[in-house]
Amino acid sequence: MCGGIGLRIFKVQGLKPLHGKIKIQGAKNAVLPMMAASLLAEGRTEIRNVPEISDVFLMAEILRELGCRVEFRDDVLKINAFGLSGTVISEKSVGKMRSSSLLLGPLLSRAGEVTTWYPGGCVIGKRPIDYHLDVLRSMGAEILDDGGMLIAKAKKLYGTTFRFPYPSVGATENAVMAAVLASGTTKLVNCAKEPEVAELCGFLRSMGAKISGERTGIITVDGVEKLFPTNHATAGDRICAGTYLAAAAASGGKIEITGVEPVILVEPLKALRKMGAGIRIFGAAGPKARICMAMEQRPAGIEIDTGPYPGFPTDLQSVFLAAEAAGSGESRFRETVYEARFEAAMRLAAFGADVSVQKDTAIIKGRYPLLPGIAETPDLRGGAALLVAALAADGLSVIADRGHLSRGYEDIGRDLRKLGADIEECEL
Repeated sequence: MCGGIGLRIFKVQGLKPLHGKIKIQGAKNAVLPMMAASLLAEGRTEIRNVPEISDVFLMAEILRELGCRVEFRDDVLKINAFGLSGTVISEKSVGKMRSSSLLLGPLLSRAGEVTTWYPGGCVIGKRPIDYHLDVLRSMGAEILDDGGMLIAKAKKLYGTTFRFPYPSVGATENAVMAAVLASGTTKLVNCAKEPEVAELCGFLRSMGAKISGERTGIITVDGVEKLFPTNHATAGDRICAGTYLAAAAASGGKIEITGVEPVILVEPLKALRKMGAGIRIFGAAGPKARICMAMEQRPAGIEIDTGPYPGFPTDLQSVFLAAEAAGSGESRFRETVYEARFEAAMRLAAFGADVSVQKDTAIIKGRYPLLPGIAETPDLRGGAALLVAALAADGLSVIADRGHLSRGYEDIGRDLRKLGADIEECEL
């Protein structure tokens, strides 16, 4: 029995093919912006199918600091923003999660001011929030950067036309949330087209917002006087789904996943087919569909360039790279989103993986089986990649995690055990 200092240890006995069924949790990257958007309406908003992950708990705590009443039971999150009384987000809270920056737009729109700091989260590159600040300034906000502390004020936000230099997901979401109560029409060009952006826009429409074009890259928002509380069920997490599919590709076997729409997994599924997986989709389109994958060979080599949706998601680069480390050929992964996202790739050397990094490209020469290794998770998705590698290792591997995995996975050890993985966990 372990317990004490907040370090979770995963002991993984590899070479056990995965088999079974798993329902995918609600999408982290959809829930967090919707939690921020709940500030825009006075009253109680209810969000269902919410994953029990640390980032949700952290965002809930920030909302409480701002005067909201927040209840989270089972997978139902209730947020009452009627009593919104604060506009200062503590430096301690901001330092724990990058998504705290999503509160800029809603607080400026609802309260006219916000004091915060540059956000934290996983250290996987520069990830500046300049685009967030630039679009808010174009809507009339005055923003002062005082040594890392941001003080933003706006008596009123106004419609604008703004072109993003890069289709940033967070900046697009912040701009839309700021625009829904602004005076006039806002036109946002070169927006992110991720499914989570589209879901946020649908969520805001259910609150009374007038938004169009979220799947086209050009979003138009006609400001309204007031928004109203709503009820919403969160879509399934495409990154979580891709993680478990990559795990099955590395270990072999056959799994079935439900709770996520296949249409938002087009590029990962295409990559898996190129790797040699047999994939069949059953049922009607939508979250009730079943995705069945069988991997009866070692993953064949592939070439992947990450990119904004509908391209291959950067959040799945690490786990697919880990699967290819146990493959049968040479693979190349070009990272175009975050320049420092190959930390996990280098840590795969602990498992005997043949990985080299040249600027923005990782080259992997597959070998099977991998060697049992000992490693510490570098970040959320990199941590999942180490578990994927351990599943393809001949022997007992030990993975240490300092809270990264719980930021995005409800219980990744439990889920992999449901699929037949031999994993033990303890806390140190």
